[in-house]
Amino acid sequence: MSEAIDLKSERGRPARPVGAGLVRGGRPARAPELAASLLDRRSFLGGAGLSVGSAALGAMLGDGRAALPGFPQLAARAKRVIFLCMAGGPSHLETFDYKPKLDELDGQPMPESFTEGQPIAQLQGQQLKVQGHLTKFRRHGRSGQLISDYLPWTAKLADDIAVVRSMVTEQINHDPAHTFMNTGTAISGRPSMGSWINYGLGCATRDLPGFVVLTSVGGRNPQPIASRQWSAGFLPSRFQGVEFSSSGDPVHYVRNPEGVTPAAQRRAVEAAGALDRHRFAKVRDPEIETRIAAYEMAFRMQASVPELTDLSGEPQSVLDMYGATPGDGSYASNCLLARRLAERGVRFIQLYHRGWDHHGGLEKYMDICCGLTDKPTWALVTDLKQRGMLDDTLVVWGGEFGRTPMFQGKGGAGRDHHIKGFSMWMAGGGVKGGTSYGNTDELGYHAVEDVVHVRDLHATMLHLLGIDHGRFSYPYQGLDMRLTGVEPARAVRELLA
Repeated sequence: MSEAIDLKSERGRPARPVGAGLVRGGRPARAPELAASLLDRRSFLGGAGLSVGSAALGAMLGDGRAALPGFPQLAARAKRVIFLCMAGGPSHLETFDYKPKLDELDGQPMPESFTEGQPIAQLQGQQLKVQGHLTKFRRHGRSGQLISDYLPWTAKLADDIAVVRSMVTEQINHDPAHTFMNTGTAISGRPSMGSWINYGLGCATRDLPGFVVLTSVGGRNPQPIASRQWSAGFLPSRFQGVEFSSSGDPVHYVRNPEGVTPAAQRRAVEAAGALDRHRFAKVRDPEIETRIAAYEMAFRMQASVPELTDLSGEPQSVLDMYGATPGDGSYASNCLLARRLAERGVRFIQLYHRGWDHHGGLEKYMDICCGLTDKPTWALVTDLKQRGMLDDTLVVWGGEFGRTPMFQGKGGAGRDHHIKGFSMWMAGGGVKGGTSYGNTDELGYHAVEDVVHVRDLHATMLHLLGIDHGRFSYPYQGLDMRLTGVEPARAVRELLA
């Protein structure tokens, strides 16, 4: 096991995982007293009528928390991450991976040498036929990046993005694949990458969570996204991601009910804090401190969140640039909110667009999904660049896996889930723009050159943020746990500027 030297407490003792049954100083917690404390506190808060939102009350919100001692460990190129997740698995063969042989063999039997013994989600036992590209590819920018006609706006970013065409993952169904992409393992209950990053680097804002999630829908068969995809797992609960609603109040009950003034709200929060501090002096339960910080954060969010989501101050030219209509819950509006969150110091921002599960109707739904996401993605990167923020903001685009080179017909040509080779891209935050890295074979099935595993992606993200993935761990159940796990992983330095 590696030394968890980075995660010592101020007095030199190893940090203990949540749920270890110990309180600060090593004295055993008294369960009956803790339970009574929680019951009393909940009763008080219920009677006080606090209006702070379930997410804020979950004790996952930081309070301008500083980085761990010694962090960042490396020269950081990025301060924050915006992860654009195309949930459902966009086809790399209709976006970034052009294979002339695929068109040449269109409609012919898929050579068994490619697929024999390989995992296929829903094509098992069927006659496999090659599906050619459903659009044209062209070279763009000074770099000559090959990008499909489905993405005319992303094509304008050709010299800003680094396209990885050799991604691989290990899970072939949506939910475990999302879990693997977010946490580095298919085991549920592990910390998500946003939680890990906030744990190591701290929260750069006092008035908003350090990790915010936004979702939008549009396309075929939008798969559900479970909230455990942004869980803090065994890390302290304040590092959990907070989902903001894309329409209406972004956080439930963030506004005071009628008759409750800010002054009354402040008094209630102070009274709850006084009770908590009194209890903490007796039982020394560190989670009480977390809850105090959470109530304070929730109170501040009642002012900061409405201001965040009020787009009335944005020029019409910016709204038009994104294609955003305030309050419509669209990916375009979420991209604009992502920029505003980044401006306010949020460390990790994750946007899910649900609708990329194209088993059939591939042409129709690629038109829909790209129509909803292509221009806003361009606008976000361009806006960050114009504001001087792209240099220290890492933007990542991709899904949980790719799609097969074989035909799957359900309402028109489609493609099945695929994990052996797919495409993602990164921009900003120390990434070398105009770069194409890695390759799949002649049919886009296997990643065969400069293979990049999901763990390598995580290692690269951490490296750009100034974290050495091999020295970033947390002690849990007798192991020094890492986002990149115990398997080999590397920061892909060829992608770095």
